Parts: sequence; C-alpha cells; structure tokens
Amino acid sequence: MSTPIARVHEFMTTCPETIEADAPLPDARARMAELKIRHLPVVRDGQLVGILSDRDVHLAESLMVDELPRPRTAVVRDAMTEVVFTCGPNAHLHAVAAEMARDKHGSAVVVAPDHPLKVLGMFTTIDALRALARFAPQEDA
Repeated sequence: MSTPIARVHEFMTTCPETIEADAPLPDARARMAELKIRHLPVVRDGQLVGILSDRDVHLAESLMVDELPRPRTAVVRDAMTEVVFTCGPNAHLHAVAAEMARDKHGSAVVVAPDHPLKVLGMFTTIDALRALARFAPQEDA
C-alpha cells in the first residue's frame, strides 16, 4: 500500500496577514512583532507584488540610520523582495521543502492556481518543521 503524498495545504497558514506596498515600514515592523511572524506577503490592490521579511526590515532600517540630517520615511516597497517563491496549495510538500532548503527560502507564499497573484496562505520553515514532526519516525521515550 502506498503512502499518500502530503500537500502544502495540509500545513500552511491560511488567510495570512498581508501588507500594502505603500504602508510605512515601521507599521510593518510593528505588525510583525505583534503577530510574532517573520514574513509578510506584500500586496497592491490585492495582488501579490513582493515579500517582506524581518531581515529586510532590519537591513532597510540599518541603512536609513546613516542618512543625514534625518532618515526619510520608508515604505514597505523600499525594503521588500520582489521575486517571491510561490507554490500552489496542492504542491507536493517534499518538493516545496526541498526547494526552500536548496535556495534558502524562509517561506513560500501559497497562491491560487488560477490566480497566481492571489495569496491563499503561507508555508514557512516552522510549518515545514511541523510536517517533519508529524512524519519523522518516533523513538520510544
């Protein structure tokens, strides 16, 4: 008997938080801290345009410290990564996890198969660890 193939939708976070590309960067940092998340899909008019990570925010803020006489007001689009690793909800879990590991992606934005700019969920390294905990052989305590 064959084992069923695990799919991303079994482990992803559905209806994730998103942020508008024109939102102030400090608002994104505050929201990420409040929600205890490290990635926010960036949208414009409901369409995926990028991904913002806590590392992106930190880098952008550290670069602005050097601006004189005062830092400009940065917005999310100034710090986001435009090239987003995406997958569909029915993508094979092992293939997505393997690509995330190979290319060092911290997350995959799960998008609608028929609307590839519509965000359905997020699959993060934490979700991958939950999947590993479910499928890894367990030793007796």
